[in-house]
Amino acid sequence: MRKPLSPDVRQYLIVTGNYWAFTLTDGALRMLVVLHFYQLGYTPLEIALLFLFYEIFGVVTNLVGGWLGARVGLNRTMNIGLFLQIVALGMLLVPASMLTVAWVMTAQALSGIAKDLNKMSAKSAIKLLVPAEAHGTLFHWVALLTGSKNALKGAGFFLGGVLLAWLGFQGAVGAMAGALLVIWCLSLMLLKDDLGRSNAKPRFRDVFSKSRAVNVLSAARLCLFAARDVWFVVALPVYLSQALDWSSSQTGGFMASWIIAYGLVQGLTPRFIHRDQSRPVSGRTAMGWAAALTLVPALIALALTQNLPDSLLLICGLLVFGVLFAINSSLHSYLIVSYADRENVSMDVGFYYMSNAMGRLLGTVLSGWVFQVYGLGACLLISSVLILLASLISVALPR
Repeated sequence: MRKPLSPDVRQYLIVTGNYWAFTLTDGALRMLVVLHFYQLGYTPLEIALLFLFYEIFGVVTNLVGGWLGARVGLNRTMNIGLFLQIVALGMLLVPASMLTVAWVMTAQALSGIAKDLNKMSAKSAIKLLVPAEAHGTLFHWVALLTGSKNALKGAGFFLGGVLLAWLGFQGAVGAMAGALLVIWCLSLMLLKDDLGRSNAKPRFRDVFSKSRAVNVLSAARLCLFAARDVWFVVALPVYLSQALDWSSSQTGGFMASWIIAYGLVQGLTPRFIHRDQSRPVSGRTAMGWAAALTLVPALIALALTQNLPDSLLLICGLLVFGVLFAINSSLHSYLIVSYADRENVSMDVGFYYMSNAMGRLLGTVLSGWVFQVYGLGACLLISSVLILLASLISVALPR
């Protein structure tokens, strides 16, 4: 007879399922907005500005969300995130004449709040569901959650491109809002009430981490994700549509394939670099993998100046970048959960993802502006500089 799942495993599966559903809609919505508004004639910088509030409110949400999760429980912050995403999708169902820049930015602000509440809740919950000394199990569970999330985000990119071609902008948004509404109702019924609630009510000023390890890792994370988004968020999809004349389905499909592969590598990272599961991964490992990634964007930029097919160069270069970046991201995701204080885990994780959101904000704005003025090659060179900074900062991580 099959042994029933333990309560902790069941809660982990519910948390993961919520995170998966949210991520699928989040990735699809991002691709829908980029491609739809590019087709309407928006410039790359204007498209980047549509995501400005998404990233700004992500910074604020991670600080407030960590504190809120410690006070009211991670189940509530996760469910609030799901609900706000439904509201954000609903805002985009208005007639096309009402889809002004200000309206879309407001909807994206709600979506940014929703995304970071959901992510902070999911990552924090894992710390509480794994025994304190089970370093190998923690690494595997974090890698599985992070890797599967990114694989589904990639699927969301593909879904967004296909739904835009199939149902149009409003039809695609309406279908996603309906599906997420069902997930939200199930989450309200199944997620445990006291998950992550701190016994001592933390003060708001405690949101700023007092841990040196968390602060150093957060700074490295800021640089790492700015380095990805400076060319990935706006510059790459617009370049594929503009310079290579790809359709929305082709662009969405390529971006989806890249992120799915990236997510799979993240999920498998513990198998590559963590053979001894009895010992935690050290900061030296994170520093080394960041250093290995540093030159890749610069080499892609150099290759684009040669008389070679752009599509082939981008595909090959992005494969190498994706593998190395996935390992770096997976290491960071494990280290923050490992470094976080168990009693107030959501506050440390929230502070860390605040830095992540600041990096995404910086990368998003630079992606639109630098690409519009200087082109994709310049975005890639800036990416290399930011990864070098992440590597140098990682020297200060605990060994």
